[in-house]
Amino acid sequence: MTLATFWFIVIAFLWVGYLFLEGFDLGVGMLMKVFARDERERRVLLNTIGPVWDGNEVWLVTAGAMTFAAFPYWYASLFSALYLPLTLVLLGLIFRAVAIEYRGKGHTQRWRDRWDWAMALGSFVSAFGVGAALALTSTGLPLNENGDRVGGAFAWLTPWAVLGGLAVVGFALIHGCAFLMLKTDGEIRHRARRALVRWLPLGILPLAAWAVGVQFLSGELFSLIPLAVAVVAVVVAWLMAYREKEGLSFAFLGVFLLAGAVSIFAAMYPVVLPSTLDAAWNLTVENASSTPYTLKVITWVSVFGLPIVVLYQGWTYWVFRKRVSTQSIPDVHKISVQ
Repeated sequence: MTLATFWFIVIAFLWVGYLFLEGFDLGVGMLMKVFARDERERRVLLNTIGPVWDGNEVWLVTAGAMTFAAFPYWYASLFSALYLPLTLVLLGLIFRAVAIEYRGKGHTQRWRDRWDWAMALGSFVSAFGVGAALALTSTGLPLNENGDRVGGAFAWLTPWAVLGGLAVVGFALIHGCAFLMLKTDGEIRHRARRALVRWLPLGILPLAAWAVGVQFLSGELFSLIPLAVAVVAVVVAWLMAYREKEGLSFAFLGVFLLAGAVSIFAAMYPVVLPSTLDAAWNLTVENASSTPYTLKVITWVSVFGLPIVVLYQGWTYWVFRKRVSTQSIPDVHKISVQ
């Protein structure tokens, strides 16, 4: 296996890690306005993701940075073609972060409602934009022989982009329910389980359609095996939720995401960004990668860096592993200035 192929696998792993970890907190953000019934419940939702949401975003930064380092032509073509949606993703993440920090700084319902909407819409836009970008890198953009996008600012807005956006939004909502089922107690926990059991088939449908569609475009027999694993995993996740085995349900949703992503990336390989104009202009693992020396250097850096990131996040989740309920949320303290 060449270093370029190794880094293709690493980047796929980073995107799966981001979708798994950031997926549930984007889902919780979207659920702020449609799931929580009062202010105390919204504070419960915030407390489930409060210690981990910013750490989860590290995976997005790392995935982008490693793509730039290992595959500069892939990075340049994809990011320049998607200036508009990726700018919206950035704005969505900013609005979400500011909302998490600011909603508790005021004491009027109007103040909190505004930031709740900012969090919900920011989470939705971020999830949709990331899904669109990933769908396009697996199905193609109108690229010429220089790797430049052909067409206007909305050339990226294709049915595949919409499907990918809906896929990540749907998975994030389902994953958010699974996380709330795992991290809360009382009525919120039971309501999250009922929502998961009811909406899981619909929520994962766009992601399943994306994975199957990529198989029709470029799949091989070996890429169908992880797709079959994904189907089995999501059925088991639904059954575990129905039987109130929350940890297993959450874990098998992760297996579904991992297997589905493996099937998509395996079907793509060795192409990293197809051209919809001419297959001869596809960016591949070999023609889009950095020099062998650069790949060797970043490989040594990642050998020491990535385990530290994984261990630190694992420690964070262990420290904040306890469930949260409405009974554990204190009353709001108002400070009056004389």
